[in-house]
Amino acid sequence: MLEKKKDVRKTFISLVAVALFLALVLVLDQVIKPSNKMYMLLTVLQKGSVYALAAVSMNLLNGFTGLFSLGHAGFMLIGAYTYAIFSIPAASRDTVYQYYDAAIRISFPEVLGNALGGFGTVLGVIICVLLAGLMASLFAYLIGLPVLRLKSDYLAIATLGFAEIVRAIFQWGKLGPVTNGSNLLKSFTRISNFKIGTFSMSTFVPVLIATVSIILIVMLVNSTYGRAFKAIRDDEVAAEAMGINLAKHKMLSFVTSSFFAGVSGATMAMVLSIAQANNYKVAMTYEILLMVVLGGIGSISGSVIGSMLFVAASEWWLRGLDSGKFLGIEAPGVFRNGFRLVVFSVVIMVVVLFFRKGIMGDRELPQVIAGWKEKIRAKKAAKQEVTSK
Repeated sequence: MLEKKKDVRKTFISLVAVALFLALVLVLDQVIKPSNKMYMLLTVLQKGSVYALAAVSMNLLNGFTGLFSLGHAGFMLIGAYTYAIFSIPAASRDTVYQYYDAAIRISFPEVLGNALGGFGTVLGVIICVLLAGLMASLFAYLIGLPVLRLKSDYLAIATLGFAEIVRAIFQWGKLGPVTNGSNLLKSFTRISNFKIGTFSMSTFVPVLIATVSIILIVMLVNSTYGRAFKAIRDDEVAAEAMGINLAKHKMLSFVTSSFFAGVSGATMAMVLSIAQANNYKVAMTYEILLMVVLGGIGSISGSVIGSMLFVAASEWWLRGLDSGKFLGIEAPGVFRNGFRLVVFSVVIMVVVLFFRKGIMGDRELPQVIAGWKEKIRAKKAAKQEVTSK
């Protein structure tokens, strides 16, 4: 009974913390203007939330189920294109598909917006995001039927090949009426469109999508299905002996991970304002995998922290190294274009060397905080014992 009360208390505190964070993001959206020096903070929050969701969804598969997949960029590409295709307004469609006759001419945000106003537009965006996730999960189910029979490196190679095949197919001229071939998709609903009067929500929306999605993944991980995933990761033979259907649970993990990868791809399209296959190369999968490793394989909060640090360092903190000035030091001969990536690589190597299991290991943030509290209590108790003697 006492344990249940503690769990309820922890859940309540976590939800309050999340609500306060979302409120803070909403305030920052109004306070920080494009001319402000801190405007890059909004960019970090936007891109960081996208990559955080992608990293957490990959961690669900690689960290919690033990399936080493490298097809994440492919599922994100499917999500980005699905969102873009179904949210391009009718007036812009012929301009976007200037070399093809567009096969799909429905825009859910536009249709529902005309019928229901602002609420309809929001509902249309939600439908497009869900469609993006569902389309990615459909592809995952089809590809999962043959490839989930493979293990370790073979599964990684198969899923990596799938991602490259998808990228090539989406640029195929024969599919031009749907995907616009090798040309980019644009003019769809993006984060700059999310406004209520002068009230901006351009950062709040991607952060909210990522937050809700990550909460759903946390709920899944803490359910009986999540425990089955962990059992498969630890020992497949023992898990099967306990009555866990390996094929069913592997497919469930693969499809769920791909669904949220599709959602993150849709959010990426919102943030970048374009959808183009060349943005979703193998390098993107490696970046997401790096975020998972930096944060800690098997730690959801670690993936979020790793993603935010990765984006902040690469997009903001180290930018001065490319312009000849960094931390007030001017050295044009040393700090030049591309030097940022060199320093960033060194920083990553240092982190990996000193944090072999990542920043969080396989622990979550509440566990780390509880550990700190326990250490503080132990130190206080030791001091009291010394003074009493």
